[in-house]
Amino acid sequence: MERKPLPIGIEDFKRLIDDKYYFVDKTLMIKELIESQTIVGLFTRPRRFGKDLNMSMIQRFFEKTDESNAYLFDGLKISKYPECMKYQGQYPVISISLKSMKQATFEEAFAVFKDLIRAEILRHKSILFNSAVIEETDLDKLTRFIELKADKSDYNTSIGFLSTLLASAYGKKVVILIDEYDVPLENAFHQDRLSSQVQHNQRKNF
Repeated sequence: MERKPLPIGIEDFKRLIDDKYYFVDKTLMIKELIESQTIVGLFTRPRRFGKDLNMSMIQRFFEKTDESNAYLFDGLKISKYPECMKYQGQYPVISISLKSMKQATFEEAFAVFKDLIRAEILRHKSILFNSAVIEETDLDKLTRFIELKADKSDYNTSIGFLSTLLASAYGKKVVILIDEYDVPLENAFHQDRLSSQVQHNQRKNF
């Protein structure tokens, strides 16, 4: 039996398959997603369960790319369902992880979010800026995001804005994956509690 390396710290599904790491086949969750026809899904699992890897797997399955990723699923459980495999590589995908938004202030965390939006736009830059259906004003707005010059209010709808443009460029609905969405919320909660405790101690000492 072939001895394979353990995928310690590997969160990219493509790298895991290409480099032949051990993999617990969870591809049937893709079948469940397709059959449920869910519009919004929330995946709640314990820590270290492999959520990041699963998100990467979903992205590699649905995302339309210049070079097909269909081979990544050869021999896996999902490959036995042609009615599911017809969805492979057919959609634009927005994939953002908020796990790095652990900064001490809103301004610092917001700067990280701006970089995340910029990186995702750059990942789709070629199709967006070469599309005949994207308006010049929208391209100008994308450029402001790339140059980190967009208004703060623009970031409130940045993911929806990017999704709308990708749907127009591809002529298909967009798959949006947001990983570790709770990190900035939890961090803000703890920072607020810490700030409140500091203020309480200062008043007490005064």
